[in-house]
Amino acid sequence: MTPHRQSVPQRTLVFAAIALGIAGSTAAIGQTYPTRTVRVIVPTGPSGGADMQGRLMSKRLSETLGQPFVVDNRPGASGTIGAEIVSKAPPDGHTLLVTSSLIVVSTTVYKKLAFDPLKDLAPVSLIASAPQVLAVHPSVPARKIADLVAIAKRQPGQLNAGSSGSGSINHIALEMFKQSAGVAITHVPYKSGASAGAALLSGEVDLIFSGTAQAMGLVRSGRVRALAVTSLQPSAVLPDVPTLDSVYPGFVSANWYAIFAPTRTPAAIVERLHAEIAAAVKTPEIRAFMAKEGAEPVASAPQAFAAHLRTEVERYRRIVETGKLKLD
Repeated sequence: MTPHRQSVPQRTLVFAAIALGIAGSTAAIGQTYPTRTVRVIVPTGPSGGADMQGRLMSKRLSETLGQPFVVDNRPGASGTIGAEIVSKAPPDGHTLLVTSSLIVVSTTVYKKLAFDPLKDLAPVSLIASAPQVLAVHPSVPARKIADLVAIAKRQPGQLNAGSSGSGSINHIALEMFKQSAGVAITHVPYKSGASAGAALLSGEVDLIFSGTAQAMGLVRSGRVRALAVTSLQPSAVLPDVPTLDSVYPGFVSANWYAIFAPTRTPAAIVERLHAEIAAAVKTPEIRAFMAKEGAEPVASAPQAFAAHLRTEVERYRRIVETGKLKLD
């Protein structure tokens, strides 16, 4: 006897019911998330930009989602140690990463990583973006970018530039400047941005690329001179400082902050987190904090952030390969 076969319409109805059931259960996951404490890994030490952004967002998400979001600082290896922990965590939204554009730089300068940021992390949202500031010690007789370039060309390798470490975002900005201007400047890595800033104040180095928050204090003290910012538009906190883009079109080096989840985290959880961040950056409290740090609040959708991430990786990779910058 021939087994009974379901008709095509019947099979279609069954598959549709299954699909609706899956969609319903996925949506329910997003609505009930989180169900316990969320670990927010920041791959740098306390008091840095990523740490401040991570704590700011964790406080807000704890309030709006009803479960504690707790920052766990895991510094080391230019942020890759903390990022690797998140990449290997269960994809349930209860382990997140708040990091900076350092993750893009690390992807391009390290020969071997135990994870692939583009494959093993799910972009949730950009949180904020801030330009860097090119600042010089007063002993450097440069009042504008052209002056600095002329000095560097007259004295190849004689100018010293500090950074927060080899492979850091300000090291990459320096390399971009050297390539754009065709000059030789000696890179001097320090253990932190604060140490590089102190070296500039003392005259130990001639110039640095610095995060906006740190640079504002240095510049307003009158003890250093800002020559340029690395955004396409002048910074709201340093409106009279020109952009490097005005001299070298396309010169952009933003220090951005973002949140990631492990890859394969349910889309409903990613979307829930993004929606909460988008709402958070519109609040007066968070906008005031961003302004104080010289940053612009951002809340790009996960898909837009993923596209931005791929573009950033390719852009920095070209800079790193041209400058032959590699870390073991």
